[in-house]
Amino acid sequence: MHAITIPEPGGPEALVWAEAPNPVPGEGEVLIDIAASAVNRADLLQRQGLYDPPPGMSPYPGLECAGRISALGPGVAGWAVGDEVCALLAGGGYAECVAVPIGQLLPVPAGLDLVQAAALPEVTCTVWSNVFMISELRPGQTLLVHGGSSGIGTMAVQLAVTLGSRVAVTAGSKEKLDRCAELGADILINYREQDFVAELRAATDGAGADVILDNMGARYLESNVRALATSGRLAVIGMQGGVKGELNLGALLRKRGSVTATSLRGRPPAEKAEIVAAVREHVWPLLADGRVRPVVDRTLPMWEAAQAHRVLDESKHVGKVVLTR
Repeated sequence: MHAITIPEPGGPEALVWAEAPNPVPGEGEVLIDIAASAVNRADLLQRQGLYDPPPGMSPYPGLECAGRISALGPGVAGWAVGDEVCALLAGGGYAECVAVPIGQLLPVPAGLDLVQAAALPEVTCTVWSNVFMISELRPGQTLLVHGGSSGIGTMAVQLAVTLGSRVAVTAGSKEKLDRCAELGADILINYREQDFVAELRAATDGAGADVILDNMGARYLESNVRALATSGRLAVIGMQGGVKGELNLGALLRKRGSVTATSLRGRPPAEKAEIVAAVREHVWPLLADGRVRPVVDRTLPMWEAAQAHRVLDESKHVGKVVLTR
């Protein structure tokens, strides 16, 4: 097979489309002939040598894919060769095929094609696990999503609005905020021009956000605590703004708030399977009936992964960038 390899860490040019060993499905795994894979910021970190895959996992980037099952490993039941699926991966999505535990498989939602389906596993699992399973966002509460026009952001906005919550977003341009508004967000904050804490408080009569989904990390830590409502929950899923910040425990204590920080890639297969099962139960019906849709900014051939990484580096996209074969 061919895969995007990283002979040496570096810029987008470090990504090389090259021959690679064929994966073999093990116990409880299937082999997927990949039709498309989506790009995530974690892939950019891996390219730079800053985010290695878990031990024993595929060395190639790509945390999600869609395609058709081409082979079954021992002990597999409930799936058949030829099934169209999408999958949450620990790596290996930038390739012609990948072996995946069946607990990380999802059927392609009704009405969607393989390119759209490739944009779903990482964002739906990240949003559902952090916003709904851990932070327990409930109808009538307010969710603040930093980077609302990102792949994760566009999914978080849609799911929260569909399930009855009010959504605030931050983004860096009017065009991106307009797209968030189209998806249902009604508190629109341009972080380049506005103080998101002040804007959020003004829009919520001083209450703040019940849940904050944060991709910035250290840079926003103090402001996020100030933006929390009483009993608010801050879910940190990224470190684009640095890894070390100062946490005012007194402020957090007064609000009876909580801070969690999670990643999806390094979770053991059993935990991933639990999240995937919850996504299939709660999110897949919303996709099938059209209330929630993947947002795909553009597609590029897989061997042009370097250009896809440049698009994410420049942050001019809305939703997901998808690589196709």
